[in-house]
Amino acid sequence: MQQLTRAEEEIMQKLWELKEARVRDVLEIMPEPKPAYNTVSTIIRILERKGVVGHQIEGKGYIYHPILKEEEFKKQSIKHLITDYFEGSFHKMASFFAKEEDLNKEEIEELLTHLKENKKRK
Repeated sequence: MQQLTRAEEEIMQKLWELKEARVRDVLEIMPEPKPAYNTVSTIIRILERKGVVGHQIEGKGYIYHPILKEEEFKKQSIKHLITDYFEGSFHKMASFFAKEEDLNKEEIEELLTHLKENKKRK
């Protein structure tokens, strides 16, 4: 998967939320200050070229939909984060965030429970 820019990620978030949308639909749910219509349209076309967004023709316009699943994007982004910033070590990343976020006892126990459940499934 190609890396997405921050602007592309923001548009993808809106498309995942809407499931399918015209450019104006995406623009309506963007936070203020809203980008220009042409900016959103251009970013969506870039996302299409990257193969993460598709479209159907409806009337004189297009309805866009995400091809890339949100969960797949998250998985690839986390792998990229671990590889590039934590020497490929999930342990180093988890330790970093546990220290930085100052997790309380309940949060740590919840994280350990999830890790143990995941280990049992494998």
